[in-house]
Amino acid sequence: MTGIIYAVVVVGGVGLFIGLFLGIAAIKFKVEVDEKEEAVLAALPGNNCGGCGFPGCSGLAAAIAKGEAPVNACPVGGEPVGKVIAGIMGVEAGESKRMVAYVQCQGDCDKTTQDYEYFGIEDCRMLSFVPNGGAKTCNYGCLGYGSCVKECPFDAIHIVNGVAVVDKEACKACGKCVAVCPKHLIELIPYDAPYVVACASEDKGPVAMKGCEVSCIGCQLCKKNCPNDAVIVENFNATIDYDKCEGCGVCVEKCPRKSIVEHK
Repeated sequence: MTGIIYAVVVVGGVGLFIGLFLGIAAIKFKVEVDEKEEAVLAALPGNNCGGCGFPGCSGLAAAIAKGEAPVNACPVGGEPVGKVIAGIMGVEAGESKRMVAYVQCQGDCDKTTQDYEYFGIEDCRMLSFVPNGGAKTCNYGCLGYGSCVKECPFDAIHIVNGVAVVDKEACKACGKCVAVCPKHLIELIPYDAPYVVACASEDKGPVAMKGCEVSCIGCQLCKKNCPNDAVIVENFNATIDYDKCEGCGVCVEKCPRKSIVEHK
């Protein structure tokens, strides 16, 4: 019986010591938590996509709390979340423009030619090791093997007849598809952009026409006829300045190759 009592006393004493030690350690090494940072983190959507440029939502929350990032920096939460965080931080949210990803290519299986049949790993990034960077004659076109699809955390991009197509309603502009595309075909544009140049080819006219039925050939008819100087043509390819574009549609009407289309 005496042995049992001693054992109980020893175990109890050890437990009491450990409890006191942990309690003192918790007080001594306590990490102060920024209440605003915690509130901002709770307001963020929690996707941890990195589209804001910070390592996840916790990284963005810390940056906002320190004043190192704007309150509307989360592309996934957009303006609604920006307003909530602005209220937490006691500042004005400011205007934010919704952005979405767009794939600058409409050269699907029906509109493009191929130099050879490719059989291998279906990953766009791997095709940089094969001749001409892929089987399509156009070296600037979408490869269609879905590296962007696999990377998108919102199921907002899919392969349709050999070309990646973005669902702009589902897209949160996190930028992951932009980063993974080896052809640099995907860019972020305003959600309400009326028209887009659906081609990124920089080949001269005869070469571009050989590879794709709807390729931009740099003819400059869109630029010459735009009443707002919103179209720029460089390296045989047109781009639209959305700060100047008023959506008149003249560029679409004048494009002989139908490479400028409505943004749907």
